[in-house]
Amino acid sequence: MGYPVDTPVQTAHDSIFPEDSADAVLLGRIDSGEGPTPILIRGGRIFDLSGVAPTVSDLMNRLAPGEIPEGKEIGRVADWHLNPTWSGGTKGAKLLTPIDLQCIKAAGVTFAVSALERVIEERARGDSGKALEIRQALSSRVGTDLRLVKPGSEQAARLKEALIADGLWSQYLEVAIGPDAEVFTKGPTLSAMGWGVEIGVRADSHWNNPEPEVVILCDGHGRARGATLGNDVNLRDFEGRSALLLSKAKDNNASCAIGPFVRLFDDKFTMDHVREAVVRLNVTGEDGFVLDGKSTMSEISRDPLDLVGQTLNKNHQYPDGFALFLGTLFAPVEDRDAPGRGFTHKTGDIVRVSSPRLGTLVNKVVPCHEAAPWTFGLTDLMRNLARRGLLNG
Repeated sequence: MGYPVDTPVQTAHDSIFPEDSADAVLLGRIDSGEGPTPILIRGGRIFDLSGVAPTVSDLMNRLAPGEIPEGKEIGRVADWHLNPTWSGGTKGAKLLTPIDLQCIKAAGVTFAVSALERVIEERARGDSGKALEIRQALSSRVGTDLRLVKPGSEQAARLKEALIADGLWSQYLEVAIGPDAEVFTKGPTLSAMGWGVEIGVRADSHWNNPEPEVVILCDGHGRARGATLGNDVNLRDFEGRSALLLSKAKDNNASCAIGPFVRLFDDKFTMDHVREAVVRLNVTGEDGFVLDGKSTMSEISRDPLDLVGQTLNKNHQYPDGFALFLGTLFAPVEDRDAPGRGFTHKTGDIVRVSSPRLGTLVNKVVPCHEAAPWTFGLTDLMRNLARRGLLNG
């Protein structure tokens, strides 16, 4: 195994890592030319974990929550030369997405308040006074502030009845406040992109956007083991035409980004930090356009562990574990070109998804057919691991 260090860092290196990286236990993957290798970063040092487990999936299944694996030290973070592929690329080991055999799942419409507000605003047709009137009338009939309605509760059921009576009901509100969350497969195993590489948007989509989210890593027992960042690239025009086009709106070449590292849960980083996280988004275009936004996890309507439980349970198992996007509060509405057309991606956009305790995920937007084709699948990974003698137990 080659060292992942080569020359001193020449980029804004610290922005990739959490602001409290000295206290963080980070799980990732690299490829130094031999093939995908799980690594651990702790105390500024990099450890090769391939001798413990050949994949991140196997590692999470073998180790108990909170257990820190002992790997082979192979270098220092301070000496790691990291650059995005469009800026010359990384010398030495390439940083990969931190998941491998896990299924890639995503939860949608998990911020019920924003879903309700969009329906109310649509009914009010842009009249803020009328929107307030509709909101107050619904709150009065439900008997509580709409922001306090818990999905699946009796209050949610009363709200549903009131919305139906007012002609405001939609399939999106069903998953926003109903008992069952929307959980779908974002992409197949091994299809996710990592930090510093190009991500894809279909060339025949004319209304699309990034979705900055927290992603929870779960083992094969459904236990939440850590968190990372994700970009659930979304084609609004495809899904808007029909909810049955969700797979085409979500699952395309290079359309899913996860990284840069999974921060493992421990006594200094817990699920409560996820519940309180603020996820920020910055899009900078070659045309000079800049978009900033954020998603505040404290406003999520369904607890992350509820979403985990609705993903893996007696009705569905994932023996290799899964990565679960938790959804986003952010929806870009700023006009990029002509007034009223809102935001959509352009080729060359640099997308940054960040959160203080998780670091920064950076990618560049290109048409799906111009992104690197996905050629390294499950068979290739197994052959590679076998050739390296890593499948011995």
